[in-house]
Amino acid sequence: MLHVSGTQLVTDDHTPVRLRGVGLGGWMNMENFITGYPANETAMRLAVRDVLGDERAELFFDRLLTSFFTERDADLLAGLGMNCVRIPVNYRHWESDDRPLEIDERGFRHLDRVIGLLGERGVYSVIDLHALPGAQNQHWHSDNPTHVAAFWQHRHFQDRAVHLWEAIADHYRDYPWVAGYNPVNEPGDPTGKVVGPFYDRLVKAVRAADPRHVLFLDGNTYATDFSVFREVYENAVFVMHDYALAGFAHGGPYPGHTRGEWCDRDQLEQTFERRSRFQRETGTPLWVGEFGPVYTGDPAVDEQRYRILRDQLDIYDAHGAGWSLWTYKDVGLQGLVHATGLYLERFGAFIAKKRRLGADRWGSTMEESAAELAPLHALLEREFPAWKPYPWGARYQTDDLIRHILIAQALLPEYAELFRGLGDDELIALADSFALERCVRRRPLLDLLGENLSR
Repeated sequence: MLHVSGTQLVTDDHTPVRLRGVGLGGWMNMENFITGYPANETAMRLAVRDVLGDERAELFFDRLLTSFFTERDADLLAGLGMNCVRIPVNYRHWESDDRPLEIDERGFRHLDRVIGLLGERGVYSVIDLHALPGAQNQHWHSDNPTHVAAFWQHRHFQDRAVHLWEAIADHYRDYPWVAGYNPVNEPGDPTGKVVGPFYDRLVKAVRAADPRHVLFLDGNTYATDFSVFREVYENAVFVMHDYALAGFAHGGPYPGHTRGEWCDRDQLEQTFERRSRFQRETGTPLWVGEFGPVYTGDPAVDEQRYRILRDQLDIYDAHGAGWSLWTYKDVGLQGLVHATGLYLERFGAFIAKKRRLGADRWGSTMEESAAELAPLHALLEREFPAWKPYPWGARYQTDDLIRHILIAQALLPEYAELFRGLGDDELIALADSFALERCVRRRPLLDLLGENLSR
């Protein structure tokens, strides 16, 4: 098993290990831009169940879990030289809101399978709880249908998260190819007063169930603020996320300006050094849990995005930092590979409409429906110039509420209707569109990563 020794992760025989790999986004925690649906996972699943019924919806979603990651995927990642996969999961695989604190052991079935496939190839897994009861941050990726992170407001949600982690830690306590646990992805505690005491409580509970595995702990405000930590826990990695502004869908040229901010390699390194100050001052390992640009389909723009990624990887190499690139597989925005064929034949026009409306945050340029939204932005700027809501300010908050919640939720019935009339074989074929042998490989990205990992 890995453990922390000063600034490094080491094996039991003290061999240093720098974890470098990819996040398995969209699998056990589904995300709208990854598989093309609108809004949040739970709302989408309910809409699809209304069309298909419980049994046939379960057939589709379980087959998707099976096809999304198989032996071929594990072979590809190991063949690139990766030694780590960060696996995001949703609490709902183990616990239902109408039966809180009751653990469903079936939640371990697919996770055990993938951890086993990776371990057989010498690849570690980091288990990342990406969606907690009540939602630990303000966005879709915590399966949040609103803009309120209720997890920090209700002790009951925190109790459930601790209870779930006790079960997960007990289950994996003797798994050597589990590198450790990432118990709260991108916490967004607006006060900054609850997250620190919660970590104190959670660490004690997990250590009681499993004293050996490493804890990977995200800072507050989406893994960027480490002032909330009141102590440096033993055998812990403090995880930063390091997205480059120019690498977002609304990013400008690189080097160049994005929304008034200059971005080049020097700025990337300054941002990394700022975000990693706590780790360097405390002498703990450097690990970037998420980073990576999105791609546009424009060869000239995408070449700039590859340059961003290359610069970031060079910076991490220079500082000895491990990393987990976001994300492995999707429908074409960011993944190393992406689905095609039957799935895009069925949902391609809908995905294009969603893109035109800017209805998911990760794919939005913030310019869609600009004429319709401009009066609202102007009204808020005029009447409430001092309004700066957590976490990213007025412009982002308005877009979240209108584009990524209201419009996205209005799109749900249209998405679900695309399942109507499909037979069982057709549902299975749709899910199998995400099998690696049916996916397109983003060759420049794979080559770039393979070159870096071979050094």
